[in-house]
Amino acid sequence: MNKIVLYTVAFFVFIVAPPAHAEDLELAKLFKERNLSGTMVISSLDGETTYIHNDKRARTRFVPASTFKIPNTLIALEEAAVSDEKEIVIWDGKDKGLPEWNKDQTLQTAFSSSCVWFYQEMAKRVGKDKYASYLGKMKYGNEKIGPQTASFWLEGDLMISAMGQVAFLKNIFTRAYPFKSSSYDLLRKHMLVEQTPAYTIRAKTGWAQRVIPQVGWFVGYVESGGKVWFYATNIEIVKPDDSRFRQEVTMEALKMKGII
Repeated sequence: MNKIVLYTVAFFVFIVAPPAHAEDLELAKLFKERNLSGTMVISSLDGETTYIHNDKRARTRFVPASTFKIPNTLIALEEAAVSDEKEIVIWDGKDKGLPEWNKDQTLQTAFSSSCVWFYQEMAKRVGKDKYASYLGKMKYGNEKIGPQTASFWLEGDLMISAMGQVAFLKNIFTRAYPFKSSSYDLLRKHMLVEQTPAYTIRAKTGWAQRVIPQVGWFVGYVESGGKVWFYATNIEIVKPDDSRFRQEVTMEALKMKGII
């Protein structure tokens, strides 16, 4: 009887345990060349092709930092925290750390400059209960907000993995969440970072500077050759100059895989 129970448990664990992905040596080389600790996931929309460096880290959750501006933009629009992309939110006159932040903002300018104070104001307008509801609907990361409504995605309890980011972005692309089409349209517009005759990239960076170790993100998707590819890169930022590697290794990887 004990053997039967053991076999049954072992079989159940085998079935429910998420499959590990083999290390992609080409991606690993990009990180090794730069002495980076991090992960990268690249996956086709249908999920039939997925490339991963550092499978364990790819499944480990980290603070999303400014990559949370993707869902935050949809939530702000849905809850009418701003009426549209051009509504002006007044700067309080206090130094916010960057010249491009020290001025009045709209959703359009705040997304492109990754303006923290603007989205913190949006968070105050939306409120904790609404965020909890939306995070649950989207199954976003661990869905935790904690006590700090204005900073839970920067240094608080909210965490998401690279694999989770890719799954989330696929749902954003297919518009699987209950947001208005107009909200999706605006987000799609503001996520655009590069468009060529061959491909289009929509993305968002993130840099969690208030946690130790610091974490840098670059997440997004590429429309190329009739296919759509999704990616999420996060790295440990040891010194400020490391932040450039978020995009650098990702772009090299997309070229290496023939996606762009």
